[in-house]
Amino acid sequence: MSLLSVENLGKAFRSYRSELQRFARWFGIPVKPSEEHWVLRHTNFNVQPGEAVGIVGQNGAGKSTLLKMITGTLQPTEGQVQVNGRIAAILELGMGFNPELTGRQNVFHAAGLMGFSSEQIQQAIPDIEAFAEIGEYFDQAVRTYSSGMQMRVAFAVATAYRPEILIVDEALSVGDAYFQHKSFSRIREFQEQGTTLLIVSHDRNAIQSLCDRAILLEGGRVIKDGKPEEIFDFYNALIAEKENSTVEVKQLEDGRAQTSSGTGEVRVEEIALYNSKGEIAECVGVGEQVELRIKIKVYKGVETLVLGYSIKDRLGQVMYGVNTWHTEQVINHPQVGSEYHFVIAFSSNFGVGSYSVEIALHDRDSHLSKNYEWRDLALVFNVINTEKIHFAGCNWIESSIDIKRSGG
Repeated sequence: MSLLSVENLGKAFRSYRSELQRFARWFGIPVKPSEEHWVLRHTNFNVQPGEAVGIVGQNGAGKSTLLKMITGTLQPTEGQVQVNGRIAAILELGMGFNPELTGRQNVFHAAGLMGFSSEQIQQAIPDIEAFAEIGEYFDQAVRTYSSGMQMRVAFAVATAYRPEILIVDEALSVGDAYFQHKSFSRIREFQEQGTTLLIVSHDRNAIQSLCDRAILLEGGRVIKDGKPEEIFDFYNALIAEKENSTVEVKQLEDGRAQTSSGTGEVRVEEIALYNSKGEIAECVGVGEQVELRIKIKVYKGVETLVLGYSIKDRLGQVMYGVNTWHTEQVINHPQVGSEYHFVIAFSSNFGVGSYSVEIALHDRDSHLSKNYEWRDLALVFNVINTEKIHFAGCNWIESSIDIKRSGG
């Protein structure tokens, strides 16, 4: 049985010519609204126990509206949501907090609305106060809090008790780096204990590190549901798509989906990774000197040409990326029909594992202005450790440990 089921969910905001017509609608009398705007429609998906699902989409896609209907703070216009477990949600910053009450008083109020008794709240208060780490402000009015302090208290009370479903909106992005690390650590602890996670974020790394699935919303509808890396690649291509460009998804031999897009004025013709011996390689050693060689061809006239690349791990998290705009190597007015050969030399200072290369050809500092060609999974290679000491992590960092003894 699904822990969360969303069936044909939709939300419309309506305007009426008079309040009388609005009241008539409440009593079931058919009245045609003067305006009707659907922010979400025909939305269907299920979430199983223990799943971690990211909700992705541009501003205005309907993400926050969806979460509000799942938590019950907003009623749907059509469809239904079925929840089979206790939800803890962190939506809009300070939502439900009374600015005139202290943090401690707001915790009592918020936890009470979550269904906990006064005795349970009293027992949890010391842990909530300790986790929030706002000191004496805990007993001062919330109106004196910074946005980061509100976030600390809201997260601490929402996660004081492990829920079956934890829902987190973009609110975590306002917290400082220390508290973000602390919050994500608690989220991972809940996941290990079986909590289902539903998170909205524009942070690709956060979604890909926490989630095993992502849902892409566009114009109030679900347009793609799948692995986070595939969803974000499609999402980035969608953002970059301009008139006359296309988004194409191709299935590779290893089962992964490669997303590409672009207007086609300039294209990648060849790409290969060469090892320290000057040979094409699919497998290189940790710290080995390698070269990424890329040949491109200009098919139509463009004013400026920039090559960007990034190296991603198997989860799609970017290990390193840069482009020739930032290295001040922009090609101005490239000749139609000409070919350019790029040789990118670097040390493969990565942890053992599988990596992919993403390529972008555009006009400025990003592919969001003019996207000639953008292609993920343009090349895949593996890193093995044959010469370095055993180490953990995604990067090889040359280091030394100095040990000194003092005393008897």
